[in-house]
Amino acid sequence: MRIHRPKNSILLAVSYLLIFSFLQAKDYGVSGQVFDSNGDKAGKVTVLLLDKSELEVQSTKAKGNGKFKFKKVLSGQYFIRVDGGELGKANVRVAVSEDDIKDLQVSLQQTAPANVVKEEAPVKKQSVAAVAPPINDGPLVPELAAEDEPGDAGSTYIMNELSFEIKKLSAEVKHLSSELENLKSLSKMWVNPLAIYSKEIIMKNGSTIFGKIVYQDESELKVETLVGYLIIKRDNIVRVIDNVITEDTQEYVPEQVRDSYSPPPMPRLSEPKYTSADPLNRSAGRKYAANCVLVGNITEKKDNQGNTIFTGEVKNIGGRRADFVKMDFVFRKNWSGETKTLTTFARGTYHTFDSGITTDATLLPGAVGAFELYVPHAFGSFIGYSYVIDWEEYE
Repeated sequence: MRIHRPKNSILLAVSYLLIFSFLQAKDYGVSGQVFDSNGDKAGKVTVLLLDKSELEVQSTKAKGNGKFKFKKVLSGQYFIRVDGGELGKANVRVAVSEDDIKDLQVSLQQTAPANVVKEEAPVKKQSVAAVAPPINDGPLVPELAAEDEPGDAGSTYIMNELSFEIKKLSAEVKHLSSELENLKSLSKMWVNPLAIYSKEIIMKNGSTIFGKIVYQDESELKVETLVGYLIIKRDNIVRVIDNVITEDTQEYVPEQVRDSYSPPPMPRLSEPKYTSADPLNRSAGRKYAANCVLVGNITEKKDNQGNTIFTGEVKNIGGRRADFVKMDFVFRKNWSGETKTLTTFARGTYHTFDSGITTDATLLPGAVGAFELYVPHAFGSFIGYSYVIDWEEYE
């Protein structure tokens, strides 16, 4: 036999379930009043309602008398947080379960500095704890955690600051040490300019300039010196001396570039050979020996075919005759150290030796002889040159 249930009974059961669910999800109200540390009403402060994860659920502004109210609050565990600025702060746990929470009193507490011990302000007889006792199953409030360990955060911050200052002072000491080494290197350059510059330019006013000739023409020279670039008129120059660094002399290199500096090898120029019967006569009476020096400076120019012509004058300022006076030019082809040597003889007076040989490259004491060296275009380019005056002495 089939039993038929009326439709009205099914609808009634569904209605009961909906009403039961509605009752289970009922919301409540949370209201109270905010007081400052002196027990006076604190108005116009912001009041926040936070859930167990400290996420904001609602917020409101307390009235002038300090009263506040939250509506439609579901059951559960909450925090009421108040930030009153200079008046202080407050954090209160509340449990909303079966009824509205009314007349909740929240007292603000002023936070004292870490190194100052502050007396607690008197609290009214009806404390917050009496109205809403704390619950142990909620998360730890940050403000309360800071009160539990007041010195740990401050000491960690101080240690970090001290460590940063030590690193900063260490970097400054290293920088000053580097600057001091640079100053020492520069002072050595000033004491011995020939350590980095090979040209010694003697002026008519008696002064001497040490530097490097970077450009020259028939009227002036551009010289690189320790004080910068100088433009010098040729009419003001007496002599240009090229100080050749031989193998016996070590070149000075500043300490800051010593590790990476590798100078190209310099050629060793041969010493003048004297073929007189007694070559030691020069040492015995040096003021009577021949001594050939450059007069003025060496002129460099190019002709129409691209050949380079070097011209100049040599003077015998010694006390004896100089024979076969010549100029040995050593040209540096590149920075790798490749060199080529060219020689030219000075045009002096004629002299005939007992063997019957006649030469026009003889300079008597006080005589001046001109020289001229042609460097053909096929010789190629070069980055610099040096020279040595050579001669021989015969009886």
